[in-house]
Amino acid sequence: MELTFYWYPKCGTCRNAKKWLDENGISYHAIHIAEHPPTRSELGTLYKNSGLELKKFFNVSGQKYRELGLKDKVKTASEDELLDILASDGMLLKRPILTDGNKVTVGFKEDEYKSTWL
Repeated sequence: MELTFYWYPKCGTCRNAKKWLDENGISYHAIHIAEHPPTRSELGTLYKNSGLELKKFFNVSGQKYRELGLKDKVKTASEDELLDILASDGMLLKRPILTDGNKVTVGFKEDEYKSTWL
């Protein structure tokens, strides 16, 4: 199954991940995360399949995260509220997100990519 690669082209981490995928001959379908963010339903699936805490899906260094004052809200909001917030704007999502429909990685760490996708 082809991988789905949610990324933001101006993001250096995303460009590094894309370069790594290309250099390792891994095929993927790239989706601009700001223009075509995952739906709330897709986010729910990504979250469940990732094994990560939902707060790990937030781009905590992003301008939108700071503008909305989400630092404290993330600590107390329910899972449903957090999914709604994440689905409201692709720029709130930590990127890149890479999935094959079962496995999911969030962000880019070369070691994690090697162990998950090679």
